[in-house]
Amino acid sequence: MRAPLAPIGRRGPAPRPRDAVALRKALKRAGALAGALAQLRGILEEELEGIRGAGTWKSERVISSRQGPRIHVDGVSGGILNFCANNYLGLSSHPEVIQAGLQALEEFGASLSSVHFICRTQSIHKDLEEKIAHFHQQEDAILYPSCFDANTGLFELCGGCGWELALLTPEDAVLSDELNHASIIDGIRLCKAHKYRFLHLDMADLETRLQEAQKHRLCLVATDAAFSMDGDIAPLQEICCLTSQYGALVFVDECHTTGFLGTTGPGADELLGVMDQVTISSTLGKGHQRARPYLFSNSLPPAVVGCASKALDLLMESNAIVQSMAAETQPFHSKMEAPGFTISGANHPICPVMLGDARLASCMADDMLKRGIFVIGFSYPVVPKGKARIRVQLSAVHSEEDIDCCVEAFVEVGWLHGALP
Repeated sequence: MRAPLAPIGRRGPAPRPRDAVALRKALKRAGALAGALAQLRGILEEELEGIRGAGTWKSERVISSRQGPRIHVDGVSGGILNFCANNYLGLSSHPEVIQAGLQALEEFGASLSSVHFICRTQSIHKDLEEKIAHFHQQEDAILYPSCFDANTGLFELCGGCGWELALLTPEDAVLSDELNHASIIDGIRLCKAHKYRFLHLDMADLETRLQEAQKHRLCLVATDAAFSMDGDIAPLQEICCLTSQYGALVFVDECHTTGFLGTTGPGADELLGVMDQVTISSTLGKGHQRARPYLFSNSLPPAVVGCASKALDLLMESNAIVQSMAAETQPFHSKMEAPGFTISGANHPICPVMLGDARLASCMADDMLKRGIFVIGFSYPVVPKGKARIRVQLSAVHSEEDIDCCVEAFVEVGWLHGALP
């Protein structure tokens, strides 16, 4: 007798009604997710195409050598003159700085392997903090893993668990220059104090805001010492005069001035004679007790601390670097302005070449690289619309010949793109 035939295509028991419903729901969710991902991809591709069309697409350039006046860039043959680094002092590859980093690596290891809140710090970190405080003539200093963290940590009010930084509360006010660095802006957004913004370097507008803010318990005026996109320096004498008149405190970010402005290099506060009037410089002396960017970040690697400590030693031993920076800035301005370029800023190694058009700035920067000069075009949203530029940054290790090569390339590329009158 024949065995009954099994139904074709069926394996195992038929799915129960409940299982079938769950399967349909899972398929529906998967389809919805796939649709959402496709929609997101379409949105992103449209936005990226808009960025390319506006000329503000930023290609990544990969440096394959140590930092210095001349570098090597992947895909570009030969040595390239680097005019877009924050290496103002030229110490990134200084042999004594590198040796100090190697020594610290050997003695203290590669990392603390934990955050400040748990493993705290090492003696090498405390030694550097003492040097920084002495260099800036401040009572104390605290090391953050980055400049960005230092500024957000200063202003942040830590919510929950009673962790509230007592510097500024809802009873207080902070007054910020409209062109302050993004780290200051983001830090102030986290702050619960009342917020006022004054026009860039406009002391009359600052005074108006100070008058409006008199109703608050404390007022803190926050400003960059040197503004990184424009190369101009805050009028700290006038700011300190106003804050003294209205009983306000002063916070100055010396990120782009430390080491080469002033008689011995502490920054713009020494240059302008107001070191004793600046309440906070770069970071907060005791704010690390409750500032989350400090508590929950790893300490700086010992090798970085060793390098930074040696750099300070070199600066405090001699003011030759300060003098060399001052000697380079004005000649570059003069040589660039002679053929018709507009250069922003003054008396600072940040020398923005103002072009206005984003696509022009990007194309000129690409053509400068072809001529052996590494510079970057800056456009919206990094700078305001219509204010596109190529930011040139001079270094103490650039020679006069290096600067002349840079100017010659700018003139050639400027004529090529119709950027010169």
